[in-house]
Amino acid sequence: MKRITLLLCILIFQLSFSQNITIGLLTDKNTPEVQPLLEKLKTEIRAVLGQGKTVSFQKVLSNNFSLDKAKENYQSLVNGNADIIIAFGVVDNIVLSQQESYTKPVIVFGSINSDFINLPPERKTSEINNITYIIAPLSYKKDLDAFKTIYDYKNVGVLIEQYIIDALPLETVFDPYFQNKEKTYRLIPLSENGIITSDLEGLDAVYLAGGFEFTDTQFEKLTSIINSKKLPSFSAIRVKDVERGILATNQPQTNLNQFFRRIALNVEAITNGTNPSELPLLLEYKNKLTINYNTAKQIDFPLRYAMLGTADFIGGKLEPNAENMMSILDIMNGVLDKNLSLSSSEKSVELSGQDVKTAKSGYLPNVSAGVSGVYLDPRVAEISNGANPEFSTTGNVVLEQLIYSESASANIDIRKELQKAEQAIYDTNELDALLNASVAYFNALILKTNTSIQNQNLHVTKRNLEIAEQNFEAGESGKSDVLRFRSQLAQNMQNLIEARNQLQQAFFTINQLMNVSINKDIDILDAELSEGVFKNYKYDDFYKILDDPKLQPTLIEFLVQEAKNNAPELKNIDYNLNVTKRTYDLNDYGRFIPTVALQGQYNLAISQSGKGSNIPSAIPTAPDGTYNVGLNISLPIFNQNQRNINRQSALIQEEQLGFERQNIELNIEKNVNDVVLDLINQIANIEISKVSEETAKESLDLTQNAYQQGAVPIIQLIDAQTNYLQAQLARSTANYNYLITSMQLERAIGYFFLTHSEDNNQAFIQKANQYILSKN
Repeated sequence: MKRITLLLCILIFQLSFSQNITIGLLTDKNTPEVQPLLEKLKTEIRAVLGQGKTVSFQKVLSNNFSLDKAKENYQSLVNGNADIIIAFGVVDNIVLSQQESYTKPVIVFGSINSDFINLPPERKTSEINNITYIIAPLSYKKDLDAFKTIYDYKNVGVLIEQYIIDALPLETVFDPYFQNKEKTYRLIPLSENGIITSDLEGLDAVYLAGGFEFTDTQFEKLTSIINSKKLPSFSAIRVKDVERGILATNQPQTNLNQFFRRIALNVEAITNGTNPSELPLLLEYKNKLTINYNTAKQIDFPLRYAMLGTADFIGGKLEPNAENMMSILDIMNGVLDKNLSLSSSEKSVELSGQDVKTAKSGYLPNVSAGVSGVYLDPRVAEISNGANPEFSTTGNVVLEQLIYSESASANIDIRKELQKAEQAIYDTNELDALLNASVAYFNALILKTNTSIQNQNLHVTKRNLEIAEQNFEAGESGKSDVLRFRSQLAQNMQNLIEARNQLQQAFFTINQLMNVSINKDIDILDAELSEGVFKNYKYDDFYKILDDPKLQPTLIEFLVQEAKNNAPELKNIDYNLNVTKRTYDLNDYGRFIPTVALQGQYNLAISQSGKGSNIPSAIPTAPDGTYNVGLNISLPIFNQNQRNINRQSALIQEEQLGFERQNIELNIEKNVNDVVLDLINQIANIEISKVSEETAKESLDLTQNAYQQGAVPIIQLIDAQTNYLQAQLARSTANYNYLITSMQLERAIGYFFLTHSEDNNQAFIQKANQYILSKN
């Protein structure tokens, strides 16, 4: 008996302190998806065991879903030189569960759903010699409950491999679950080719319980079919499935890492002499709902604000249909084509053109024709000797032609100038509309970025909350920290909701400017300096000119000059001045110019009857048709002093317009100078914000780590997070603010580069360079 005890001690000692450990691996199928996970597992085991022990891994043995092959693989490891056997896979689990005893330590993990394992609450280990299981909180029933919280499905399809359907009594889990829920399910076998569209007929949701071994190509094909049917989907396995197109999962991001760490710790315990039967079974981690924002948009899945506090969102950069994705040029062109204010202003120009036509029509002939019938007292007709018969019908044609009128000519000139003034007003409105369009575009970009950053900040708060909860559970901090972060989480959720609503309002503004449906689904392309349509916005070069005391005044002088040359507001004043001058001339020397008109008339006696219609033979018969022509020349001598009053009014209006012109010129000079200074501020802000964001990010990382270790108080972590949030917002909006200011400058000078050709823009830049060189 003593010799047996001694031998056992020697064996345990040799196992505990052996420098060489050989591990055999069993799996259902060694796919390209599985291989990197195995390598990660090997790395974790080596790291935990340390340099004191040499670990070697035998070739992975796959059963290809064959029970006989799985038994053969297991026996080969038992008969071989493997010290520890690690198995994962449904078929391997089934084979190992059928063994009566285990001659070598065995670790089984990650394949059998916990719904099939009914352990007494007090049972914490396998209590079977040489084998341990790692049971994670993987549950079909809990997944379906979580799925229901985001979508109240009625008929769900469960996608799972055929060999699992054959191997596991799935009906014993799903039938009782759906029995009294007024919901149904259907098992849909997964093959290497995935599924076909007809497999999803009659379903309103999909629960993916398989597909772990699928390649990226296979998985993409699978999600493409599911999402094309616009079916909400839920994965039972991992967050990566959501990243690849599934709508949601309840598995946390870190569960695989926890699996690998537990396996490595189990291997370490076994090598130190612990029997696997004594190792803990349960692997505890908190489930976490993760939703793919892109997939939700693609399948028109309604994202409720209540999800923000309970779920993590991934994605958010989905490219919508080409017709919905808009650049700044698309918005500008849309405004020019359909903006209601511009359309109304354009009609004003057309109406002023009609006024010109009306003024010109004064020199067109005026021709009128008339027919009249007369019944005369027969007694009078009878004694008129045929001059006035009882019944008579006559017709006449009258022609009036204005040959020259100073008033009519002045009216034509005035209407032409007013039409030009109306066109200048339209040009002003067009420039304002383009500025409004660009500002709306950049404001939407700012709000879009703000939404993204607020979402990131929400995730940071969730991470800080997890750290606070871990510290509280470990006794390193009080519950007040947890409560503080929960409060902050609610505030961050509110900020994110407001940011999203503000972004939607910005889209409403863009739709309104383009005169499309307010609720039309649109998105906007990002704008980056020196990229895309803004590649000529070389703010570094521009900053050098603005920052040079010698060049800056000259550049501003040139811009002011261009602004005055291009300003439609000044052109409008000039056209109105021309109207005033023409009005003055009309009431000055124009009063001495006579009005000349020609008039002619033709009369025709059509019929005569009744008494007095017969003309006595002694009286000559008048012709049936007669005509007359007259020339009219008129010259007003005194018109109630109206001309003198009108002339004085014209002088007053001319002075008033002169003052308005001077005021507009001053405003132009001020606007250009103000915007140039704003540009200098924005350029400096771009450079400073880069440094601020990098510094704030590094500070947050350091503070977060320090808080996790209990080295800093919670308020310091919150301050670091707030500083990083503000730095992110400043950094992300700096470029947009610069471009907004650039657009304001272009509006001030009346020249938008984006609406002109490259040749015109180069000519403008060359003109600026020549002006600066000529002045320096």
